[in-house]
Amino acid sequence: MATMTEPVPKKKAIREAPYHDYHAEAHVLSGDLQRPIEQKIEAVSHISLHDRRGGHFTRFNEVTSVEGLISFAKGKTRVSGSRSKKHGGWVTTSASIMEGLNSFEVITADRVISQVSTDHSLNDGHYARVTFLGSQFNNLRVSGFEVPLTFNFGICGNRPSDDRSYLRDLTFLEGIKRQTEKIAKAEDLPQGLKDSYYERLENVNRLIAISRAGKWDNDEPRIVCSLVESIGEIPIPGVRSYGHVLVIPEFGSVSLGEIVVGEKNHKADPDDPDPTPPKPSVYFQLTGISMEMGCVAHGSAVVGSATANGTHKP
Repeated sequence: MATMTEPVPKKKAIREAPYHDYHAEAHVLSGDLQRPIEQKIEAVSHISLHDRRGGHFTRFNEVTSVEGLISFAKGKTRVSGSRSKKHGGWVTTSASIMEGLNSFEVITADRVISQVSTDHSLNDGHYARVTFLGSQFNNLRVSGFEVPLTFNFGICGNRPSDDRSYLRDLTFLEGIKRQTEKIAKAEDLPQGLKDSYYERLENVNRLIAISRAGKWDNDEPRIVCSLVESIGEIPIPGVRSYGHVLVIPEFGSVSLGEIVVGEKNHKADPDDPDPTPPKPSVYFQLTGISMEMGCVAHGSAVVGSATANGTHKP
């Protein structure tokens, strides 16, 4: 289902007035199972928005089951892009909603919602404000036991001043460093996870050093953080939590509320008389649940992915 909100701009209008390219994607489930079956799970209810017209698009799925191993009762995705009546800029929203999740009888949830909204101002708004409001885990459980979560919806903070990229902003990067460091330096963190989080920490430290030096690499940097600040105790022997990560014996590791913040470079528009290459845009991708399984099952699966960003001139 689709609803269009804006006419397609003509080339002359693009040259004479500000324009915006909306970017949004979402899906409810994807993965790659290796045991007890080998099966790639293509993105379920995948939907995307990549144009200047904007609009509102939705997709629905009823009961879906991957050979009875991972299933859900309902799935819905939606993406939208429109001009803001508040300030004349552009708002992009992406959402993934899954109901009735059951993964190997170990991870269950009544509802998992991943939602990302970006807000680009008309003036000095190349880099957007972002909010994850609406994202939630309803009755998330491990083997029937409730998973208590503490959230930090302000993990990305305020939009950096001077229309600066999040990945060039020391306040943002230092906050991500603290969150990542807490997990990486946990004494009993399994070695595979420890290696992964030290690699993330090294990446954040590299970006901090670049920001302090004021010399930007012409690459597409990215960092990973989480909406979930901590996970409470679960009364199952051996189950441990590290920040937003659960380690479950005989199952694997489960990461909750992970956010990828990255930069994307863009080619110059051939219809734009300004030859200056556009600034890179910053995108935000939120994943509700990411499972890396290694005993009862082998493989990986993602529940609830939503991505939003956009770019415009001038």
